[in-house]
Amino acid sequence: MVALILRLVHILLGVFWAGAVFMIALFLQPAIAASGPEGGKVMGALVKRRLLDIVPAAAVAAILSGLWLYWRDSSGFQGEWMGSRMGMALGTGGVLALVGFLVGMFVMRASTLKAMALGQSAAQLTDAAAREAAMGQVQALRRRAALAGRTVAVLLALTVLMMAVARYL
Repeated sequence: MVALILRLVHILLGVFWAGAVFMIALFLQPAIAASGPEGGKVMGALVKRRLLDIVPAAAVAAILSGLWLYWRDSSGFQGEWMGSRMGMALGTGGVLALVGFLVGMFVMRASTLKAMALGQSAAQLTDAAAREAAMGQVQALRRRAALAGRTVAVLLALTVLMMAVARYL
């Protein structure tokens, strides 16, 4: 029964995580970028709704439950099972998910938070040249976050593919 619950947690939170990243990377970030200064307000509202906390928490739960399932299926990380096609596919998917999580946390999330903070402080600047320079940095951070978001989306798409086909290899 515990395995069934963890499998459900893994699948549901993994779907939520991947779906959220796809939505953010493919639709939300481009729309925010196209909205100019108003896009910052939308991002601020999403931060207040804790998007940048909830998605990583779901990712951590998906990764930990997946690691537990992998440990269980491999009988404690036995090399013979891990070297099987299914074991390698699931392991590769897990590594891709972990790399995606790290890029998401330390590049995408961090750049987004820095851009928001810098954008808020830039709005308070009275010197036009300083404000323009700060907004240039904000745009660079947004581009970095967008690239990281697309990278995470690709990594999670590959993760999903590996998990989906592992049983059939």
